[in-house]
Amino acid sequence: AYVYKENQQHALAAQEYERIEQESEKGGIDLQEEPVRAVLLSAIQACEPTAQQKSVKLQMVCDEALHSRLNAPLLEQAVVNLIDNAIKYSPENSIVMVQALLCDDQVLIEVRDQGRGIAREHLPRVFERFYRVDKARSRKQGGTGLGLAIVKHIAQAHGGRVTVESDPGTGSTFRLHLPHPTEK
Repeated sequence: AYVYKENQQHALAAQEYERIEQESEKGGIDLQEEPVRAVLLSAIQACEPTAQQKSVKLQMVCDEALHSRLNAPLLEQAVVNLIDNAIKYSPENSIVMVQALLCDDQVLIEVRDQGRGIAREHLPRVFERFYRVDKARSRKQGGTGLGLAIVKHIAQAHGGRVTVESDPGTGSTFRLHLPHPTEK
């Protein structure tokens, strides 16, 4: 039953990845100027049950006036993927911080955890399809190896990018860099 569930989860993630890739290649995702805060709140609500099971506290900082050109369901999926990973790799009774701010000509959405971090040699590859830093732990926790690749494609579909900063023992900070609405 476990193998079936893992294969089914993998297939669904692969379909989602392909759909996002096809839509962005066609230039087909619809971007509207919308508040970022609503997307973050929705993503946090989706992840709250998992966080509670692990006693991880989700915190958010986002100005209500912050807007970006975005596709709310897609951006929410990217933020959910980042929060979900942060929860998985955080110790119990820790904090995952979700923050959005305007920085120069871009909107930054950060998801910062207090987990064990990622070794420097893995950082260039974490956004590749099926790449797993810790293969045994990822399988045990139900990862497909597609979550961060999906985040990367969603960021690119928004005209942005995703970056990561991490050091072993200090946690990780993933950042979605989106163009500011005034930048067309």
